[in-house]
Amino acid sequence: MSTGALPGFRDFYPQEFAERAHIARVWRDVARRYAFVEYDGPPLEPTELYTKKSGEEIVGQLYNFTDKGGRAVALRPEMTPTLARMVAARASALRKPVRWFSIPQLFRYERQQRGRLREHFQLNVDIVGERDVSADAELVACAADMVRTFGLGPDDFVVRFSDRRVLNAFLADLGVAQGTVPAVYAVLDKLDRQPAAVSVDRLTTAGLSPDAARDLIARVHASKGRGPLGALGPAASAASVEAWETVERYQTSVAALLGGAAGDWLEFDLSIVRGLAYYTGIVFEIFDRGRELRAVCGGGRYDGLLGAIGGVDLPALGFGMGDVVLGELLRARGLLAHGAPMLDFWVAADDPSLVPEVMALARELRARGRSVEYALRPQALARQLKAAAAAGARYIVIARPAAVEAGEATIRALDDGSEETVKIEEWLAGMGRPETSTGRHG
Repeated sequence: MSTGALPGFRDFYPQEFAERAHIARVWRDVARRYAFVEYDGPPLEPTELYTKKSGEEIVGQLYNFTDKGGRAVALRPEMTPTLARMVAARASALRKPVRWFSIPQLFRYERQQRGRLREHFQLNVDIVGERDVSADAELVACAADMVRTFGLGPDDFVVRFSDRRVLNAFLADLGVAQGTVPAVYAVLDKLDRQPAAVSVDRLTTAGLSPDAARDLIARVHASKGRGPLGALGPAASAASVEAWETVERYQTSVAALLGGAAGDWLEFDLSIVRGLAYYTGIVFEIFDRGRELRAVCGGGRYDGLLGAIGGVDLPALGFGMGDVVLGELLRARGLLAHGAPMLDFWVAADDPSLVPEVMALARELRARGRSVEYALRPQALARQLKAAAAAGARYIVIARPAAVEAGEATIRALDDGSEETVKIEEWLAGMGRPETSTGRHG
């Protein structure tokens, strides 16, 4: 039997788990700052929930089977269908807008590549029940704040966004037939990842003339970073201009939420379409500046999805941010150096007869919220001190017979070796019984 995990799955030893926990802590902290509340759903859902959203072709990417009750089920590959199902079930009772987030483990049976495994943990943040563009701004501000809170700055990441209403009006102005739009989207979604000649070929296959295909690509590139009006040209329709006014309100709202510095990393890009048919409005993706990795985050407005899945006509928007690509980016920037949690105290004694006192002191420290370890069998003091250092303890509490009789102990700081002798009862009383603790003894 192999001792390794299945292909595309990960073991989380304490070091790796600490990194994952650090990512989740930041996600939760920022989400709650934005007044999102956490929810979860089952990891196993009816297969139909996913085929209803994405079509039968999604089955090839699922871990699916027939359960003992004869039901077709699948491990969740994404969270949005579960969200839609849950909101629909209590739509009339929920306060609007619904502001929910979750951090599920997701599963997809697909080819592994850099930044994509067969399982990952993903932050999902969604707003349901609000049509105004201020909700779109709130969402991207939350996503950007997530990234910034990890220590990434304008030199590290960029948020590229577009609006499908702008793009649809833009394509209509260029004479692209409505039935051709999905095929055009598919090309634009890969515009930066394939040669221009390949994009032209695929656009002509979709029905555009070679000249129109080249013109479209040139105008999309011209829109990047500056907005679409220059790319739309003098023939821009009223619909195009109206859609762009929505984008301008969006940018103004984002700047109000995050300050003028938002302009350093927020860029318009008509090639951002997200590749998913259910998006209806503003869409965005977060990339590392060098584009060495896949998108760190992506999302947008999907106003029709809850009606299609749950039968409830509510506007909705959301984003997903996975731990795999984000972890790679943070590691590359030296921002994921979070080892296993440090131990607050190691209680040691230089006499085996003091084991009961050691255990009692460990009990009192733990009751005050501190993490505590001690030797589980008699050991020389030198060996205990070495074990304390290996465990990453912040402080060692050293008990000696004479000191214990006097109600005292020695507290040694591992970082600088400094020591002080304290009255145990006074020291514990001063520590209190906090809910959480930094582990400092003073």
